[in-house]
Amino acid sequence: MSSIQDLEPRGIWKNFYALTRIPRPSGHLEKVQQFLLDWAAERHIEAFKDDAGNIIMRKPATPGLEHLTPITMESHMDMVPQKAVDSTHDFINDPIETYIDGDWVKAKGTTLGSDDGIGAATAMAVLEASDLKHGPIEALYTVDEETTMYGVNHLSPDTLKGEILLNLDNETEGDIIVGSAGGEGIEPSMEYQEVESQPDFISVEIAIKGLKGGHSGLEIDLGRANANKLIARFVLDAIKKTNAELALWEGGDMWNAIPNHARAVLNIAKDQQETLATLAADWLLVFRKEQEGVEDDLSLTISTTEKVEKIVPEEIRDNLVNAIMGCPSGVARMIPSAPTITETSCNLGIVKIGNGVAKANILVRSSCDSQLEALENSIEAIFSMAGMKCERSGRYGSWSPNFSSPIVKTTERVYTDLFGQAPSVKVVHAGLECSVIGSIYPKMDMVSFGPTLRSPHTPFERCNIPSVAKYWQFVVALLENIPAKQ
Repeated sequence: MSSIQDLEPRGIWKNFYALTRIPRPSGHLEKVQQFLLDWAAERHIEAFKDDAGNIIMRKPATPGLEHLTPITMESHMDMVPQKAVDSTHDFINDPIETYIDGDWVKAKGTTLGSDDGIGAATAMAVLEASDLKHGPIEALYTVDEETTMYGVNHLSPDTLKGEILLNLDNETEGDIIVGSAGGEGIEPSMEYQEVESQPDFISVEIAIKGLKGGHSGLEIDLGRANANKLIARFVLDAIKKTNAELALWEGGDMWNAIPNHARAVLNIAKDQQETLATLAADWLLVFRKEQEGVEDDLSLTISTTEKVEKIVPEEIRDNLVNAIMGCPSGVARMIPSAPTITETSCNLGIVKIGNGVAKANILVRSSCDSQLEALENSIEAIFSMAGMKCERSGRYGSWSPNFSSPIVKTTERVYTDLFGQAPSVKVVHAGLECSVIGSIYPKMDMVSFGPTLRSPHTPFERCNIPSVAKYWQFVVALLENIPAKQ
Protein backbone atom coordinates (compact mmCIF):
# COMPACT_ATOMS: atom_id res chain seq x y z
CA MET A 1 0.00 0.00 0.00
CA SER A 2 1.73 3.17 -1.20
CA SER A 3 0.00 5.83 0.87
CA ILE A 4 -1.59 6.13 4.27
CA GLN A 5 -4.61 7.81 2.68
CA ASP A 6 -5.57 4.39 1.29
CA LEU A 7 -5.88 2.88 4.79
CA GLU A 8 -9.19 2.20 6.52
CA PRO A 9 -11.09 3.93 8.00
CA ARG A 10 -10.46 6.16 5.02
CA GLY A 11 -12.24 9.17 6.53
CA ILE A 12 -9.57 9.49 9.23
CA TRP A 13 -6.54 8.49 7.19
CA LYS A 14 -7.14 10.73 4.16
CA ASN A 15 -7.66 13.74 6.44
CA PHE A 16 -4.60 12.88 8.50
CA TYR A 17 -2.59 12.55 5.30
CA ALA A 18 -3.81 16.01 4.25
CA LEU A 19 -2.65 17.40 7.62
CA THR A 20 0.83 15.86 7.19
CA ARG A 21 1.21 17.93 4.00
CA ILE A 22 0.71 21.17 5.95
CA PRO A 23 3.64 22.34 8.15
CA ARG A 24 2.24 22.94 11.65
CA PRO A 25 4.91 23.10 14.36
CA SER A 26 3.86 24.94 17.51
CA GLY A 27 4.16 28.68 17.03
CA HIS A 28 3.82 28.48 13.24
CA LEU A 29 0.19 27.61 12.58
CA GLU A 30 -0.92 30.14 9.96
CA LYS A 31 -0.85 27.53 7.17
CA VAL A 32 -2.87 24.90 9.02
CA GLN A 33 -5.38 27.48 10.27
CA GLN A 34 -6.07 28.56 6.70
CA PHE A 35 -6.13 24.94 5.54
CA LEU A 36 -8.83 24.07 8.07
CA LEU A 37 -10.95 27.09 7.13
CA ASP A 38 -10.62 26.28 3.42
CA TRP A 39 -11.38 22.61 4.05
CA ALA A 40 -14.61 23.53 5.85
CA ALA A 41 -15.65 26.07 3.19
CA GLU A 42 -15.24 23.48 0.42
CA ARG A 43 -17.66 21.20 2.30
CA HIS A 44 -20.11 23.95 3.30
CA ILE A 45 -19.35 23.38 6.98
CA GLU A 46 -19.77 26.33 9.33
CA ALA A 47 -16.31 27.40 10.55
CA PHE A 48 -14.56 30.41 12.04
CA LYS A 49 -11.34 31.42 13.78
CA ASP A 50 -11.65 32.97 17.24
CA ASP A 51 -9.48 35.75 18.68
CA ALA A 52 -7.00 33.21 20.06
CA GLY A 53 -6.48 31.54 16.69
CA ASN A 54 -8.52 28.42 17.49
CA ILE A 55 -10.67 27.02 14.69
CA ILE A 56 -14.27 26.06 15.48
CA MET A 57 -16.50 24.08 13.13
CA ARG A 58 -20.15 23.12 13.59
CA LYS A 59 -22.55 20.56 12.17
CA PRO A 60 -26.26 20.18 13.02
CA ALA A 61 -27.74 17.00 14.42
CA THR A 62 -28.86 14.12 12.27
CA PRO A 63 -32.62 14.66 11.76
CA GLY A 64 -34.47 13.13 14.70
CA LEU A 65 -31.47 13.33 17.08
CA GLU A 66 -31.70 17.01 17.96
CA HIS A 67 -32.54 15.97 21.53
CA LEU A 68 -29.04 14.62 22.20
CA THR A 69 -26.69 16.74 24.32
CA PRO A 70 -24.49 18.95 22.12
CA ILE A 71 -20.88 17.77 22.05
CA THR A 72 -17.51 19.40 21.39
CA MET A 73 -14.88 17.19 19.76
CA GLU A 74 -11.58 18.74 20.77
CA SER A 75 -8.03 18.32 19.45
CA HIS A 76 -5.00 20.51 18.90
CA MET A 77 -3.69 21.50 15.49
CA ASP A 78 0.00 21.89 16.37
CA MET A 79 2.67 19.18 16.54
CA VAL A 80 6.04 18.78 18.27
CA PRO A 81 8.87 19.44 15.77
CA GLN A 82 11.50 16.81 16.61
CA LYS A 83 13.80 15.17 14.08
CA ALA A 84 16.69 12.74 13.89
CA VAL A 85 20.12 14.30 14.28
CA ASP A 86 20.99 13.64 10.63
CA SER A 87 17.66 14.87 9.26
CA THR A 88 17.53 18.02 7.08
CA HIS A 89 13.77 18.40 7.49
CA ASP A 90 12.47 21.99 7.70
CA PHE A 91 9.35 21.97 9.90
CA ILE A 92 8.34 25.46 8.76
CA ASN A 93 8.17 24.54 5.07
CA ASP A 94 8.40 20.77 4.53
CA PRO A 95 5.54 18.25 4.71
CA ILE A 96 5.88 15.21 6.95
CA GLU A 97 6.86 12.18 4.89
CA THR A 98 4.95 9.13 6.13
CA TYR A 99 5.27 5.44 5.43
CA ILE A 100 3.67 2.16 6.51
CA ASP A 101 5.72 -0.35 8.46
CA GLY A 102 3.62 -3.43 9.25
CA ASP A 103 0.86 -2.36 11.63
CA TRP A 104 2.34 1.11 12.15
CA VAL A 105 2.39 4.45 10.37
CA LYS A 106 5.70 6.25 10.85
CA ALA A 107 7.51 9.35 9.56
CA LYS A 108 10.88 9.51 7.86
CA GLY A 109 13.28 10.92 10.45
CA THR A 110 10.79 13.22 12.20
CA THR A 111 7.86 13.25 14.55
CA LEU A 112 4.74 11.96 12.81
CA GLY A 113 2.27 14.52 14.15
CA SER A 114 -0.30 11.86 15.03
CA ASP A 115 -0.27 13.73 18.35
CA ASP A 116 -2.75 15.26 17.75
CA GLY A 117 -3.25 15.02 14.01
CA ILE A 118 -5.24 11.80 14.38
CA GLY A 119 -7.63 13.56 16.75
CA ALA A 120 -8.02 16.48 14.37
CA ALA A 121 -8.57 14.11 11.43
CA THR A 122 -11.22 12.22 13.42
CA ALA A 123 -13.33 15.33 13.90
CA MET A 124 -12.89 16.17 10.21
CA ALA A 125 -14.09 12.68 9.26
CA VAL A 126 -17.18 13.07 11.45
CA LEU A 127 -17.99 16.51 10.12
CA GLU A 128 -17.85 15.53 6.45
CA ALA A 129 -19.58 12.12 6.83
CA SER A 130 -23.14 11.80 5.58
CA ASP A 131 -23.89 8.35 7.02
CA LEU A 132 -23.34 8.89 10.77
CA LYS A 133 -26.00 9.37 13.44
CA HIS A 134 -25.30 12.07 16.00
CA GLY A 135 -26.63 15.06 17.88
CA PRO A 136 -25.37 18.64 17.46
CA ILE A 137 -21.59 18.64 17.00
CA GLU A 138 -18.86 21.22 17.06
CA ALA A 139 -15.14 20.66 16.59
CA LEU A 140 -12.54 22.72 18.41
CA TYR A 141 -8.99 22.80 17.02
CA THR A 142 -6.71 24.59 19.47
CA VAL A 143 -3.38 26.35 18.93
CA ASP A 144 -0.02 25.75 20.60
CA GLU A 145 -1.13 23.01 22.97
CA GLU A 146 2.37 21.56 22.94
CA THR A 147 4.05 24.75 24.18
CA THR A 148 1.85 27.19 26.10
CA MET A 149 -1.73 25.92 25.66
CA TYR A 150 -2.34 29.41 24.31
CA GLY A 151 -5.51 28.49 22.48
CA VAL A 152 -7.45 27.14 25.43
CA ASN A 153 -5.94 29.64 27.85
CA HIS A 154 -7.44 32.40 25.72
CA LEU A 155 -10.71 30.65 24.90
CA SER A 156 -13.74 32.86 25.44
CA PRO A 157 -16.45 31.52 27.79
CA ASP A 158 -19.12 32.20 25.17
CA THR A 159 -17.44 30.45 22.20
CA LEU A 160 -18.37 26.81 22.68
CA LYS A 161 -21.91 25.44 22.50
CA GLY A 162 -21.12 21.86 23.52
CA GLU A 163 -22.08 20.55 26.93
CA ILE A 164 -19.98 17.37 26.63
CA LEU A 165 -16.31 17.47 25.67
CA LEU A 166 -14.72 14.56 23.82
CA ASN A 167 -10.98 15.25 23.98
CA LEU A 168 -9.29 13.24 21.19
CA ASP A 169 -5.74 13.48 22.52
CA ASN A 170 -4.99 10.20 24.28
CA GLU A 171 -2.37 7.68 23.16
CA THR A 172 -3.69 4.23 24.11
CA GLU A 173 -6.78 2.64 22.57
CA GLY A 174 -9.04 1.18 25.24
CA ASP A 175 -8.13 3.81 27.83
CA ILE A 176 -10.76 6.32 28.90
CA ILE A 177 -9.02 9.25 30.55
CA VAL A 178 -10.90 11.14 33.23
CA GLY A 179 -8.10 13.17 34.86
CA SER A 180 -4.63 14.55 34.17
CA ALA A 181 -1.72 16.33 35.80
CA GLY A 182 -1.14 20.06 35.85
CA GLY A 183 2.16 21.69 35.05
CA GLU A 184 4.26 24.79 34.55
CA GLY A 185 7.44 25.76 32.78
CA ILE A 186 10.48 27.30 34.43
CA GLU A 187 13.07 29.21 32.40
CA PRO A 188 16.28 30.09 34.24
CA SER A 189 18.43 32.56 32.32
CA MET A 190 21.38 34.89 32.66
CA GLU A 191 23.71 36.99 30.58
CA TYR A 192 27.46 36.91 31.13
CA GLN A 193 30.52 38.63 29.72
CA GLU A 194 32.53 36.20 27.61
CA VAL A 195 36.30 35.99 28.07
CA GLU A 196 39.13 34.95 25.76
CA SER A 197 40.14 31.32 25.60
CA GLN A 198 43.74 30.34 26.35
CA PRO A 199 45.62 31.02 23.09
CA ASP A 200 47.19 27.58 22.89
CA PHE A 201 43.96 25.66 23.66
CA ILE A 202 42.00 23.70 21.06
CA SER A 203 38.24 23.11 20.80
CA VAL A 204 36.72 19.66 21.16
CA GLU A 205 33.05 18.82 20.60
CA ILE A 206 31.41 16.20 22.79
CA ALA A 207 28.13 14.82 21.45
CA ILE A 208 25.60 12.46 22.99
CA LYS A 209 23.19 10.95 20.47
CA GLY A 210 20.99 7.94 19.89
CA LEU A 211 18.74 8.31 22.93
CA LYS A 212 15.04 7.51 22.62
CA GLY A 213 13.78 10.74 24.16
CA GLY A 214 10.03 10.71 24.57
CA HIS A 215 6.93 12.42 25.90
CA SER A 216 7.88 14.05 29.18
CA GLY A 217 4.52 13.13 30.70
CA LEU A 218 3.54 9.76 29.30
CA GLU A 219 7.06 8.30 29.13
CA ILE A 220 8.84 10.02 32.01
CA ASP A 221 8.56 6.86 34.11
CA LEU A 222 10.28 4.54 31.61
CA GLY A 223 13.82 5.22 32.79
CA ARG A 224 14.96 6.84 29.57
CA ALA A 225 18.12 8.92 29.73
CA ASN A 226 18.11 12.71 29.56
CA ALA A 227 20.92 13.88 27.26
CA ASN A 228 21.45 17.10 29.23
CA LYS A 229 21.93 15.18 32.47
CA LEU A 230 24.35 12.71 30.89
CA ILE A 231 26.54 15.30 29.25
CA ALA A 232 26.61 17.33 32.47
CA ARG A 233 28.29 14.41 34.23
CA PHE A 234 30.93 14.19 31.54
CA VAL A 235 31.54 17.96 31.43
CA LEU A 236 31.91 18.13 35.22
CA ASP A 237 34.51 15.35 35.16
CA ALA A 238 36.34 16.90 32.22
CA ILE A 239 36.61 20.22 34.04
CA LYS A 240 38.00 18.53 37.14
CA LYS A 241 40.56 16.39 35.28
CA THR A 242 41.61 18.61 32.35
CA ASN A 243 40.67 22.12 33.53
CA ALA A 244 38.53 22.37 30.39
CA GLU A 245 36.99 25.66 29.39
CA LEU A 246 33.28 25.71 28.50
CA ALA A 247 32.57 27.39 25.17
CA LEU A 248 29.14 26.11 24.08
CA TRP A 249 26.33 23.82 25.24
CA GLU A 250 23.24 22.86 23.24
CA GLY A 251 20.90 20.16 24.49
CA GLY A 252 17.28 19.35 23.65
CA ASP A 253 14.69 21.21 21.60
CA MET A 254 11.39 21.16 23.53
CA TRP A 255 10.54 21.52 27.20
CA ASN A 256 7.96 18.72 26.98
CA ALA A 257 10.22 16.23 25.18
CA ILE A 258 12.87 14.23 27.01
CA PRO A 259 16.06 15.43 25.24
CA ASN A 260 17.60 12.73 23.07
CA HIS A 261 20.73 14.64 22.06
CA ALA A 262 23.17 17.19 23.45
CA ARG A 263 26.51 18.66 22.48
CA ALA A 264 29.11 20.72 24.30
CA VAL A 265 32.27 22.39 23.06
CA LEU A 266 35.17 22.37 25.51
CA ASN A 267 38.52 24.06 25.06
CA ILE A 268 41.49 22.11 26.38
CA ALA A 269 45.26 22.13 26.22
CA LYS A 270 46.60 20.05 23.34
CA ASP A 271 48.36 17.68 25.73
CA GLN A 272 44.97 16.87 27.37
CA GLN A 273 43.46 15.32 24.25
CA GLU A 274 44.34 11.78 25.24
CA THR A 275 43.00 12.30 28.76
CA LEU A 276 39.72 13.62 27.36
CA ALA A 277 39.45 10.72 24.92
CA THR A 278 39.96 8.25 27.77
CA LEU A 279 37.29 10.02 29.84
CA ALA A 280 34.87 9.80 26.92
CA ALA A 281 35.48 6.07 26.49
CA ASP A 282 35.09 5.46 30.23
CA TRP A 283 31.87 7.47 30.51
CA LEU A 284 30.40 5.76 27.47
CA LEU A 285 30.88 2.42 29.21
CA VAL A 286 29.28 3.78 32.37
CA PHE A 287 26.28 5.20 30.52
CA ARG A 288 25.74 2.04 28.48
CA LYS A 289 25.86 -0.10 31.59
CA GLU A 290 23.41 2.15 33.41
CA GLN A 291 21.05 2.27 30.42
CA GLU A 292 21.37 -1.34 29.28
CA GLY A 293 18.11 -2.53 27.77
CA VAL A 294 16.74 1.01 27.65
CA GLU A 295 19.12 3.11 25.56
CA ASP A 296 20.89 0.53 23.41
CA ASP A 297 21.77 3.06 20.68
CA LEU A 298 23.40 5.57 23.03
CA SER A 299 26.63 7.09 21.68
CA LEU A 300 29.17 9.53 23.10
CA THR A 301 31.68 10.92 20.63
CA ILE A 302 34.45 13.51 20.74
CA SER A 303 35.98 15.33 17.81
CA THR A 304 38.18 18.37 17.30
CA THR A 305 36.41 21.36 15.83
CA GLU A 306 37.15 24.91 14.78
CA LYS A 307 38.49 26.92 17.71
CA VAL A 308 35.84 28.82 19.67
CA GLU A 309 37.69 31.88 20.90
CA LYS A 310 35.15 33.17 23.44
CA ILE A 311 34.32 31.10 26.53
CA VAL A 312 32.26 31.15 29.73
CA PRO A 313 34.20 32.69 32.66
CA GLU A 314 35.46 30.04 35.09
CA GLU A 315 33.27 30.95 38.08
CA ILE A 316 30.12 31.18 35.95
CA ARG A 317 31.08 27.93 34.19
CA ASP A 318 31.26 26.12 37.51
CA ASN A 319 27.98 27.61 38.74
CA LEU A 320 26.14 26.64 35.54
CA VAL A 321 27.46 23.09 35.46
CA ASN A 322 26.65 22.64 39.16
CA ALA A 323 23.10 23.93 38.62
CA ILE A 324 22.50 21.55 35.71
CA MET A 325 23.94 18.70 37.75
CA GLY A 326 21.68 19.62 40.68
CA CYS A 327 18.50 20.11 38.67
CA PRO A 328 16.23 17.06 39.05
CA SER A 329 14.87 15.41 35.93
CA GLY A 330 12.55 12.43 35.89
CA VAL A 331 9.97 11.09 38.32
CA ALA A 332 10.01 12.95 41.63
CA ARG A 333 7.13 11.19 43.40
CA MET A 334 4.46 8.57 42.81
CA ILE A 335 0.90 9.02 44.05
CA PRO A 336 1.01 7.63 47.63
CA SER A 337 -2.41 6.03 47.37
CA ALA A 338 -1.68 4.66 43.87
CA PRO A 339 2.07 3.94 43.83
CA THR A 340 2.13 2.78 40.20
CA ILE A 341 1.04 6.21 38.92
CA THR A 342 3.42 9.14 38.61
CA GLU A 343 2.33 12.13 40.64
CA THR A 344 5.16 14.65 40.18
CA SER A 345 7.96 14.89 37.63
CA CYS A 346 10.44 17.28 36.09
CA ASN A 347 11.98 17.41 32.60
CA LEU A 348 15.17 19.38 31.96
CA GLY A 349 14.19 19.78 28.34
CA ILE A 350 16.53 22.44 26.95
CA VAL A 351 19.97 23.82 27.88
CA LYS A 352 21.59 26.56 25.78
CA ILE A 353 24.89 28.18 26.77
CA GLY A 354 27.00 30.37 24.53
CA ASN A 355 27.52 33.84 23.06
CA GLY A 356 27.07 35.45 26.45
CA VAL A 357 23.69 33.87 27.26
CA ALA A 358 22.80 30.84 29.38
CA LYS A 359 19.27 29.50 29.70
CA ALA A 360 17.33 26.33 30.37
CA ASN A 361 13.72 25.26 29.88
CA ILE A 362 12.20 22.91 32.43
CA LEU A 363 8.68 21.48 32.58
CA VAL A 364 7.34 20.45 35.99
CA ARG A 365 4.20 18.31 36.16
CA SER A 366 2.07 17.14 39.07
CA SER A 367 -1.43 16.10 39.97
CA CYS A 368 -0.82 17.61 43.44
CA ASP A 369 -0.62 21.42 43.46
CA SER A 370 1.45 21.59 46.65
CA GLN A 371 4.02 19.13 45.28
CA LEU A 372 4.18 21.08 42.01
CA GLU A 373 4.94 24.26 43.92
CA ALA A 374 7.49 22.54 46.16
CA LEU A 375 9.44 21.12 43.22
CA GLU A 376 9.33 24.42 41.34
CA ASN A 377 10.69 26.23 44.39
CA SER A 378 13.51 23.69 44.68
CA ILE A 379 14.47 24.13 41.03
CA GLU A 380 14.41 27.89 41.30
CA ALA A 381 16.61 27.72 44.41
CA ILE A 382 19.20 25.65 42.54
CA PHE A 383 19.43 28.00 39.57
CA SER A 384 19.21 31.14 41.71
CA MET A 385 22.38 30.05 43.51
CA ALA A 386 24.03 29.98 40.08
CA GLY A 387 23.05 33.63 39.58
CA MET A 388 20.22 32.93 37.16
CA LYS A 389 16.83 34.61 37.08
CA CYS A 390 13.89 32.18 36.88
CA GLU A 391 10.61 32.91 35.14
CA ARG A 392 7.52 30.70 35.20
CA SER A 393 5.12 30.38 32.29
CA GLY A 394 2.39 28.25 30.73
CA ARG A 395 0.76 27.18 34.00
CA TYR A 396 -2.16 24.81 33.58
CA GLY A 397 -4.12 23.14 36.33
CA SER A 398 -4.77 19.48 36.93
CA TRP A 399 -8.00 17.87 35.74
CA SER A 400 -9.71 16.28 38.72
CA PRO A 401 -11.41 12.98 37.85
CA ASN A 402 -15.14 12.31 38.14
CA PHE A 403 -15.45 8.55 37.65
CA SER A 404 -19.25 8.60 37.86
CA SER A 405 -20.03 11.44 35.43
CA PRO A 406 -22.71 10.72 32.78
CA ILE A 407 -20.28 10.75 29.84
CA VAL A 408 -17.80 8.51 31.66
CA LYS A 409 -20.54 5.97 32.35
CA THR A 410 -21.74 6.24 28.75
CA THR A 411 -18.27 5.65 27.29
CA GLU A 412 -17.78 2.64 29.58
CA ARG A 413 -21.12 1.13 28.55
CA VAL A 414 -20.71 1.78 24.82
CA TYR A 415 -17.17 0.39 24.75
CA THR A 416 -18.11 -2.73 26.71
CA ASP A 417 -21.18 -3.42 24.55
CA LEU A 418 -19.17 -2.92 21.38
CA PHE A 419 -16.06 -4.99 22.18
CA GLY A 420 -17.15 -7.34 24.94
CA GLN A 421 -14.68 -5.99 27.47
CA ALA A 422 -14.58 -2.94 29.70
CA PRO A 423 -12.22 -0.06 28.92
CA SER A 424 -9.57 1.06 31.39
CA VAL A 425 -10.75 4.24 33.11
CA LYS A 426 -7.75 6.15 34.46
CA VAL A 427 -5.89 9.38 35.04
CA VAL A 428 -2.65 10.24 33.23
CA HIS A 429 0.49 12.21 34.06
CA ALA A 430 0.39 14.07 30.75
CA GLY A 431 -1.19 17.51 30.62
CA LEU A 432 -4.50 17.70 28.77
CA GLU A 433 -6.44 20.77 27.73
CA CYS A 434 -9.48 19.42 29.58
CA SER A 435 -8.28 21.08 32.77
CA VAL A 436 -8.25 24.55 31.20
CA ILE A 437 -11.49 24.07 29.28
CA GLY A 438 -13.13 22.81 32.48
CA SER A 439 -12.12 25.99 34.30
CA ILE A 440 -13.74 28.11 31.58
CA TYR A 441 -16.79 25.85 31.16
CA PRO A 442 -17.25 24.36 34.66
CA LYS A 443 -20.50 22.58 33.78
CA MET A 444 -19.01 20.72 30.81
CA ASP A 445 -18.77 16.94 31.24
CA MET A 446 -15.64 15.48 29.65
CA VAL A 447 -13.56 12.44 28.77
CA SER A 448 -10.45 11.82 26.68
CA PHE A 449 -9.60 8.86 24.44
CA GLY A 450 -7.76 8.00 21.23
CA PRO A 451 -6.00 5.27 19.25
CA THR A 452 -2.61 3.82 20.17
CA LEU A 453 0.41 6.04 19.57
CA ARG A 454 3.91 5.30 20.73
CA SER A 455 6.90 7.59 21.39
CA PRO A 456 5.18 10.91 20.63
CA HIS A 457 7.48 13.95 20.79
CA THR A 458 10.31 11.88 19.24
CA PRO A 459 11.39 10.91 15.72
CA PHE A 460 10.25 7.38 16.64
CA GLU A 461 6.59 8.43 16.94
CA ARG A 462 4.24 5.92 15.36
CA CYS A 463 0.51 5.26 15.12
CA ASN A 464 -0.97 1.77 15.32
CA ILE A 465 -3.18 1.10 12.29
CA PRO A 466 -5.51 -1.59 13.75
CA SER A 467 -6.16 0.59 16.81
CA VAL A 468 -7.37 3.46 14.61
CA ALA A 469 -10.03 1.20 13.07
CA LYS A 470 -11.20 0.05 16.50
CA TYR A 471 -11.16 3.62 17.83
CA TRP A 472 -13.29 4.80 14.89
CA GLN A 473 -15.86 2.09 15.60
CA PHE A 474 -16.06 3.40 19.14
CA VAL A 475 -16.39 7.05 18.04
CA VAL A 476 -19.25 6.18 15.68
CA ALA A 477 -21.11 4.17 18.33
CA LEU A 478 -20.52 6.80 21.04
CA LEU A 479 -21.91 9.63 18.93
CA GLU A 480 -25.15 7.75 18.46
CA ASN A 481 -25.40 7.03 22.20
CA ILE A 482 -24.67 10.45 23.65
CA PRO A 483 -27.08 11.12 26.54
CA ALA A 484 -30.15 13.24 25.86
CA LYS A 485 -30.26 16.84 27.05
CA GLN A 486 -31.54 17.20 30.58
